[in-house]
Amino acid sequence: MDMKRRQLGKISAALAGAALLPRAFAKPDAAATYPSRPITLVIPFEAGGGTDIIGRVIGNKLSEVLGQPVVIENKAGGNGSIGANKVAKSAPDGHTLTMVTGSLTVNVTLQGNKQPYDLLRDFVPVTQITSQPYVLVANPAMPAKTLAELIALARAKPGTLNFGSSGIGGLSHLSGELFALLAKIKMTHIPYKGGSPAMNAVIGGQIQMLFSTRIQAHPFITSGQLRALAVSTATRTPAAPDLPTMQEGGVPGFEVAGWYGMLAPAGTPAAIVEKLNHAIVNILKMPEVRERMDFDGSVAVGSSSAAFGAHLRSEVEKWRRVIHEANIPIG
Repeated sequence: MDMKRRQLGKISAALAGAALLPRAFAKPDAAATYPSRPITLVIPFEAGGGTDIIGRVIGNKLSEVLGQPVVIENKAGGNGSIGANKVAKSAPDGHTLTMVTGSLTVNVTLQGNKQPYDLLRDFVPVTQITSQPYVLVANPAMPAKTLAELIALARAKPGTLNFGSSGIGGLSHLSGELFALLAKIKMTHIPYKGGSPAMNAVIGGQIQMLFSTRIQAHPFITSGQLRALAVSTATRTPAAPDLPTMQEGGVPGFEVAGWYGMLAPAGTPAAIVEKLNHAIVNILKMPEVRERMDFDGSVAVGSSSAAFGAHLRSEVEKWRRVIHEANIPIG
């Protein structure tokens, strides 16, 4: 009997040891050694624009948190699609990421079959970083000092006023088209390759107005080089409480909220996505980062990967409706 018990004990011990073998030989957690080299953060717009500014703030802090340099690469063109495509085609290991804006959700409809990637298939969402109003700014030489006066001027001289944008199909473009549609006015759209050259154009008087991020426009509003007329969101921004909304200025139904988010190539291990998400969410809680965002009129979001994915799908559908209603040509 003792012999049988000893044999059974040996068998049980052997089985228990065998049960541990898969753990011993399992592949290590992908996030354990991540990042193992510098991270490239692709900004798919020109340097100096709102995406670039926020991207550098997040990139610098991410470098501190993760212990590897975050190299910013500006790759403009195609309303963000050229830079985004580079990331979509990159190795899905978390070492190549992209900062994106709502422009990419517009591209899904506007660029049609010409788009070199599928936004909802070829990327994995990391997190939505911010939400912020756009500000309608005008060159001070323009006689209209309020939104109501601007609408009256546009109606009196159809097609003579120009509005710029960071590129065809960007939110600054769509905001201008939505404004014209709802206010029943006609304006001429002048696209630029990024928010910075568009800003230079309105300051220089080549165009009369621009829907810009507040982060980019604020210094020029403060210096008097630009005149702020309204914010694009349904409610006023705490960063500029005296500035009326587009709806208050006489454009019922107008509501546009810009945002920044981060994407990784599809197939990036969930553990790495989670590590990046956790790092960025914590970065957005840092007092100095939150203070910078508040100053620029941005609201820090820090959503989950799943929540950001749902937001992307919702934005694609919203801008698809606007593009069709405004009869904007689809490429």
